[in-house]
Amino acid sequence: MGKPKHPRALPDTEARAVASNLRVSPRKLNLLAEMIRGKKVQSAIADLEFSRKRIADQVRKCVISAVANAENNHGLDVDSLIVSEAYVGKNLTIRRMHARGRGRAGPIEKPFAQITVVVREVGEEQLEKKRRRITSRTAATKEAV
Repeated sequence: MGKPKHPRALPDTEARAVASNLRVSPRKLNLLAEMIRGKKVQSAIADLEFSRKRIADQVRKCVISAVANAENNHGLDVDSLIVSEAYVGKNLTIRRMHARGRGRAGPIEKPFAQITVVVREVGEEQLEKKRRRITSRTAATKEAV
């Protein structure tokens, strides 16, 4: 007799991957998380591939890992996945000292962060509805200008 099976935290149409101990501040990592949030997986990977941010390669690997988890562990269709959530959290902070004048020391903090990427399988009708909503929003802003 062992422990009971831990219930799955995510619905059956979602999969997640976590990249931790990334040597970047959470504020800088959040810029990349905002860039990929809500996009289709293929366009998110392409955006990260050509991003000029240093940490973009690690975030791209995390998105690819989430897609692999969705395909292998949960049997989801790769072509209909979107990045439904991408959130950033703090991790450890290394503290160093920098020599200052008159025998004093100034603190240096080297923060680490982690990113969690959740991909969700959506139907074609949901993608079409979202596409129409985005195009109507852009048309409304063009008319206002």
